[in-house]
Amino acid sequence: MKLYDFDGMFDEKLSEYIAKNSGKHKEEEWEDIIPELYKKFGDTPIKSLGKTPREYYGAMTDGELIKCLKLHLKNGVPVSEFLCGAIEGRMMTKELLPLLDGTQDEIEYAMNLLGADPMALNKYMEMLCQSSDEDIKNRCVDFIKENADAVLDEAKANYKNGIEREYMLEIMSRATKRDDGVFEILLKEFRTDPDEVPMHASYLAAYGDERALQYLLDKIDEDGITFIEYQELKFAIEALGGEYTKERDFSNDPYFQLIMPNKN
Repeated sequence: MKLYDFDGMFDEKLSEYIAKNSGKHKEEEWEDIIPELYKKFGDTPIKSLGKTPREYYGAMTDGELIKCLKLHLKNGVPVSEFLCGAIEGRMMTKELLPLLDGTQDEIEYAMNLLGADPMALNKYMEMLCQSSDEDIKNRCVDFIKENADAVLDEAKANYKNGIEREYMLEIMSRATKRDDGVFEILLKEFRTDPDEVPMHASYLAAYGDERALQYLLDKIDEDGITFIEYQELKFAIEALGGEYTKERDFSNDPYFQLIMPNKN
């Protein structure tokens, strides 16, 4: 299979266009012009191919598209949006899933193309629990959260078994199904982990159970809270339909001093 650097070809055409039209457009105008030129390039026949870039990939089978993507990554040939677009335009989840067991580049492209596809949830959860790459973990969590109800039982089990507990809390907090077990877990973490008050308050806000309101109000009223904790607690209270209007003095808080304008 021959690989074509369509992006490289476009860059050459773009350089010629810019040279011919130098001074005709402002910098901000180029930001709109270049994407339009790229789109037009995708529909322009290339003499050596007798096809446009989109037609070239459009003629490939699903298997050929995946093979082409892997060869581009293996050989360091830039992957054009036309190749990604051809893959995204088809239902190719089954063909993309094996790439999640591939090289780092294959994993990243597969995740970009799969997004929050429900068929990838189990694999994302597996990667979250086994990967040592924090970026990969965070991306997995972002996708899993969009379908949190589907993995709620697994997230609870992982939490109880001590597996990536903080990530599991984040996933559980995005569930739309009401579950007393989840609420109790989120509340327990909020009440027993003094080092992560802002984060755990945000989980309660995201979960949306109004029963948490009184616990948040009790916490924000404590004398020893920091300005950061106060901000997140106030947000969580308001997210649950509550209100906290008591005046607080954080003038001696280092973070408050850092972000507030100098009044002297």
